[in-house]
Amino acid sequence: MLKLENVSKIYRTTDVETRALDEVTLEIANGEFVAIMGPSGCGKSTLLNILGLIDSPTSGEFWFEDEEVSKYSESQLTRLRRAAIGFVFQSFNLIDDLNVQENVEVALIYRGYSARERKKRIAEALERVGIAHRARHMPQQLSGGQQQRVAIARALVSDPKLILADEPTGNLDTANGEEVMGLLKGAVGAGTTVVMVTHSLVHAGEAERTIKLLDGRVVSETLLAA
Repeated sequence: MLKLENVSKIYRTTDVETRALDEVTLEIANGEFVAIMGPSGCGKSTLLNILGLIDSPTSGEFWFEDEEVSKYSESQLTRLRRAAIGFVFQSFNLIDDLNVQENVEVALIYRGYSARERKKRIAEALERVGIAHRARHMPQQLSGGQQQRVAIARALVSDPKLILADEPTGNLDTANGEEVMGLLKGAVGAGTTVVMVTHSLVHAGEAERTIKLLDGRVVSETLLAA
């Protein structure tokens, strides 16, 4: 599904050049669950931004399914991102002024669904993550674990081909972290590709493959499960 060939990302200021990714080559298959690990500053977030079509490589090729997208315009990237990708963040990124179902609906606003279809999809997504009984609650009325469930429902509601999860358990206790991992694994079981950045060896061990980065390079890949 995803293929990077010799991808580099360089950030430049007047005085400094920072090579965030350095000739990265990797492939991620449809329906695979991949964990990305490495120390702070190793390029994990940059890689996730490129996979999520938020940023573009400075050099190299990036294939998203059958499309080579490294030179796409911002409008082209935005259309593809909205159609194919769901995001889950460590800090939940819920909108405080919207209730649970409205936060989930945000992911559908630009996709052209009718109000009836949006309502149906939202109800199904909230039921899937076990938070339907909180549909009218505001984010500040929810625990951290419940907020992350809402964030996962928002990521799932449009049936994306790819979910990118950036430290999805980082702000959660052990029990809630395990529940979130269960939801992500459930998405994989339903055919969605999941790429997760994590510092947790335990949670990385629940993925099918771990990719380790150091200084912007892939230094190892470990197959953890068939």
